[in-house]
Amino acid sequence: MAKSPESSAPAEAAPHSADRFNEAKATYAVRGADQPDLDRGVAVIREVVATLKPLPGVYRMLDARGDALYVGKARALKHRVANYVQVDRLPNRLRRMVSLTRSMTIVTTNSEADALLLEAQLIKRYRPAYNVLLRDDKSFPFILLRTDHTYARIMKHRGARRAKGHYYGPFASAGSVNTTINALQKLFLLRSCNDGFMARRDRPCLLYQIKRCSAPCVERIAADDYAKLVRQAKDFLGGRSQAVQREIEAQMSEAAAALDYERAAVLRDRLRAATFIQGSQAINAEGVGSADVFAMASKGGVVAVQAFFIRAGQNWGHRAFFPSHTEGFDEAEVLTQFLAQFYEDVPPPRLILIDRDLPEAALLAEALQDAAGGKVEISVPQRGDRRRLMEQARRNADEALERRQAETGTRAKIFRDLAEFLELGDVPDRIEIYDNSHIMGSHAVGAMVVAGPEGFRKSQYRKFTIKHPETEPGDDFAMMREVMQRRFARVQDEDPDRSGGMWPDLVLIDGGKGQMSAVRATLEALGIDDVALIAVSKGPDRNAGREHFHFPDGREKLLPVNSPLLFHLQQLRDEAHRFAIGAHRAKRSRAISASPLDDIPGIGPARKRALLLHFGTASKVRAASLSDLQCAPGISAAVAQTVHDFYHQGG
Repeated sequence: MAKSPESSAPAEAAPHSADRFNEAKATYAVRGADQPDLDRGVAVIREVVATLKPLPGVYRMLDARGDALYVGKARALKHRVANYVQVDRLPNRLRRMVSLTRSMTIVTTNSEADALLLEAQLIKRYRPAYNVLLRDDKSFPFILLRTDHTYARIMKHRGARRAKGHYYGPFASAGSVNTTINALQKLFLLRSCNDGFMARRDRPCLLYQIKRCSAPCVERIAADDYAKLVRQAKDFLGGRSQAVQREIEAQMSEAAAALDYERAAVLRDRLRAATFIQGSQAINAEGVGSADVFAMASKGGVVAVQAFFIRAGQNWGHRAFFPSHTEGFDEAEVLTQFLAQFYEDVPPPRLILIDRDLPEAALLAEALQDAAGGKVEISVPQRGDRRRLMEQARRNADEALERRQAETGTRAKIFRDLAEFLELGDVPDRIEIYDNSHIMGSHAVGAMVVAGPEGFRKSQYRKFTIKHPETEPGDDFAMMREVMQRRFARVQDEDPDRSGGMWPDLVLIDGGKGQMSAVRATLEALGIDDVALIAVSKGPDRNAGREHFHFPDGREKLLPVNSPLLFHLQQLRDEAHRFAIGAHRAKRSRAISASPLDDIPGIGPARKRALLLHFGTASKVRAASLSDLQCAPGISAAVAQTVHDFYHQGG
């Protein structure tokens, strides 16, 4: 998708949108839309309007800290931005936004379609408090048939599509991709191993034994025959599944007629895999071809958007989204902004089916056509297979909304019970949970996870490498003191007035009285005595379900074994434990795979690989003479001198 550059965009990451949104609401709860603030915001906008021309572009309204309040696009910037100075015509939500505005950033574009794309890009980057937000941090998985090797590889792929090959997707989840790849391996016997693993094989791996690979690594299949399997896989994923099945059926009949029953059995199993893939398509997408289907439901201020991904007549999964900050927007505008942000990261198909008319559908289609590789049609189906598919999407949207509201109601009650049980003054919005992980003091890390009423906020997780020299290896209390000192000293420095939404309402510590004492003493030394602290430890027999909750004053509380609140607190603690263990394992793996050559300045992965391939081990590199180093392939005289000096001159 083509994007317009913005030269004035800051490099730092934008603060969490939910926190800024809550902050904006809290500000006005205290002072209302004070007329002096409103007048000041209007004055700022008037100054900007005087400099604008009626050109297409994007505008960004910024608060006193420079954070984005709102990102908007316009066909004519001067006319669109001028609307904000007519405060009598603005709803209360926009009046509040104007009164917070202290500056604006303007970017002109070549067309309104380019402005729409840039608007979506900036909304996803800055997550402004007054825009509809698609709150989904996960990229969609694809199937990649990688063709930069003689024997193509089938694999799951996320992120930028830089590798040479054919991409099929998006799929709604990693689970749906994994299931499809497993079936495709049985159907086409394509390899899934990486090139390095393949090059080292001298006999087939287990996948060959269980008939999920044709073992090209040891030439159990000829290159031409493997190429035929790759061609069949492309045809199948490209929508010609029935033709592929007929071809396999013909081959099976030929093998049976030739009394080659072993080959006939292999082909029979491949047909069963094809049937499984087609049978797993729970949504009837016949006659649709390739399309994305979106239906929206709203109730009680909550919006659900149900998406179906149809490619080549096959259902590649469905998923429900719940955009936030939808208050004050009509449903058509919510869906338009949702689609623009959705296709910021996902390549659009040539057909997009929606359940309602959008005033800007033609503009959105124009904006997406470059990324789609041709004209994009956005339409509301009226009859036939498309209409039936849309009705199914609507039912799923309604059901997803009902589940969401039920879950929200349950979570709200749990958080009320949490505030009561832990004797908090109010329901917490930001909970920070801490844990440490190490093995006998080695590779020690601390971990912080963050949760709120909406669930875990994974973008705000943090890892702490234990590094202070005074922290004794294996001393859990000292490690917890170091983590707390670093975390709260930093937030004191970066957000001293606590207006940035990064101060916790509750700190939950995985540990007992000792950890609680360490944390309390650390915060007191920093002059912090108003952050709620709770430590959670397992009972005397370390049985889950008998957790003890330790208060700063030494008191302990228990919850009933079947309490929903206990289950929720266990989830919070277990997530911190999972994240801490993952960070520790990653650090340990890096240490295990580290090489003495890593410390030599100017030696990157390619040169390190060249030296190890030539000499065999790092110790032989160390013992090599300058002339021997110069003989290594890919090592210049200057690099050889650097390596020699590092080892022989005390480097």
